[in-house]
Amino acid sequence: MPAHSESLAESLERLGLRSPVIQAPMAGGGDTAALVAAVNEAGGLGFVGAAYLTDAQIAERARDIRGRTALPFGVNLFAPTPAPAPSPALAEALARVAPFHAELGLPAPEAPAYAEDGFDRRFAALLDSGAAFYSVTFGLPPADTVAAAKAHGLRVLGTATTVAEAVALERVGVDAVIAQGSEAGGHRGSFIGDPAANLIGTMALVPQVVDAVGVPVIASGGIMDGRGIAAALALGAAAVQMGTVFLTCDEAGVPDAHKDAILAAREDQTRLTRAFSGRPARGIVNRFMATVEDPRAPDAVLPFPMQNTLTRPLRTAAGKAGRAEFLSLWAGQGLGLARRRPAAGLVADLLRGTEATLGRLAR
Repeated sequence: MPAHSESLAESLERLGLRSPVIQAPMAGGGDTAALVAAVNEAGGLGFVGAAYLTDAQIAERARDIRGRTALPFGVNLFAPTPAPAPSPALAEALARVAPFHAELGLPAPEAPAYAEDGFDRRFAALLDSGAAFYSVTFGLPPADTVAAAKAHGLRVLGTATTVAEAVALERVGVDAVIAQGSEAGGHRGSFIGDPAANLIGTMALVPQVVDAVGVPVIASGGIMDGRGIAAALALGAAAVQMGTVFLTCDEAGVPDAHKDAILAAREDQTRLTRAFSGRPARGIVNRFMATVEDPRAPDAVLPFPMQNTLTRPLRTAAGKAGRAEFLSLWAGQGLGLARRRPAAGLVADLLRGTEATLGRLAR
């Protein structure tokens, strides 16, 4: 049955969801076990962004979550990443980061070494974690992992920023497509074409993806409250995936400087940048972003994951020191609707707001 011919209740049942609210995976520490469990217990679906975790850390995080809730949770991985070619601008990339190291009293930055991708070990840990959902960003989930996940009873999700990507994901057997609009904070999930050019807004992208695939669609990007959820459902989505709104929750693991920056920023103060990781990602503009990323010399930013490795010591130190000007302040364009609050209260507000909005429209 095509997903768009199902009722919302049927789509949610098909996906094993209790409500349309999914807390986005946020690799880098935002999605703590406490956040995932609180979202679950309040009626949503919590997710772990495990792309930067080792297999042992994935197992530890899963144990922590299962110790807090018996409800299903998800784990997200980045698609396997081939080793990048050596960058001819390595010296320039190091030189651009060096003054910030000096400002924080850190040793001079060193050329980043490429570590093995580690996808296979992470996926094995995911299968053993007790997760009920396996999602992939930056590409297609390898066919053998789709088969293995389904054999273990997991539902498989993939991230698309265009219709072509959504169709490609359906062909490899995903159970749902996450349609990521250009408003979304954090990394662009693009894998066909130029990620910096695949900037279709959520309202334009979701109905086109809904019409192009037969699996349920999960809307992502700029959705911050019940009004946004209701709008996504009206466009044909079965659920929504929300990141920025959860980053300012009490349980979120990002530094307070990041939370404060989100709460203080205006909707026009985010932009896409490669300065922190080497991949286009949306965050609040700060001094590091403005200095390191020079459009006249784009090669001075190393490819992913080398730039991510290069900037990690600075970001870690900046988080401890409360220096937002050196942090990757990932946030979407709906950040003006963020508030400080416990995750359980947020999920309750989201569900109430969705019901109220849908009721008002029905009347």
